[in-house]
Amino acid sequence: MKLAINWFKYSAPSTFYGLAGKMIPWFAVSSAVLFAVGLYIGFFVAPTDMQQSEAYRIIFIHVPASMLSMFIYLIMAGYAALGLIFNTRLSSMMASALAPTGALFAFISLWTGALWGKPMWGAWWVWDARLTSELILLFLYLGFIALHASIDDPRRADRASALLAIIGSVNVPIIYFSVKWWNTLHQGATIKFTGTSMHIAMQQAMFTVLAACWLYAIAVSLMRVRSIILERERNTQWVSELPEVKP
Repeated sequence: MKLAINWFKYSAPSTFYGLAGKMIPWFAVSSAVLFAVGLYIGFFVAPTDMQQSEAYRIIFIHVPASMLSMFIYLIMAGYAALGLIFNTRLSSMMASALAPTGALFAFISLWTGALWGKPMWGAWWVWDARLTSELILLFLYLGFIALHASIDDPRRADRASALLAIIGSVNVPIIYFSVKWWNTLHQGATIKFTGTSMHIAMQQAMFTVLAACWLYAIAVSLMRVRSIILERERNTQWVSELPEVKP
């Protein structure tokens, strides 16, 4: 119980700010190392694919970015829901901090998908169910960011954008199951935890880059939430006493 209480204190922006600052270097450095290792394995160690030749190597960026774009949206919607239901300030701040990173991964997913689709399908873009629902996900991220920025009162902005995030979360299972529900050009799941036919080096590259993306997302979200905390708490005494904000 005492341990739970000690951790609960980090739900306050003033205490979480310091904790986030200590964690950022660990996540950032680990992410950079794993990116370097994963991309090296993917582009220089993994064998050439029999059907897709060298063009398949884009999956080592495309698949992790696609997965993160979906997972981050669900996490963002979860934080937004907590902020809306329990009126917790830090939860709403975390939702706002996650949105730009999720939008970035959604954009990378669509961009690398186009690079992959051109040699595979002969077109940069097709109105495939998965591609279209991923594009909608990018618009949901951008809509969340734009809606929040358009409202001056932060608490009202949190509530309005939270509703959009919660409603938009229905799009995530549509993205995931689209290749099963409809006859699409997009191939099925690349990462399978059972019965996968991927070469061991391909699996190593995929999971390493996926871990690097997770660590990157955590690091930049913590950086961003610290900035949001400083902006919203700028008139409090504890912020004025911070070394980095003293004149």
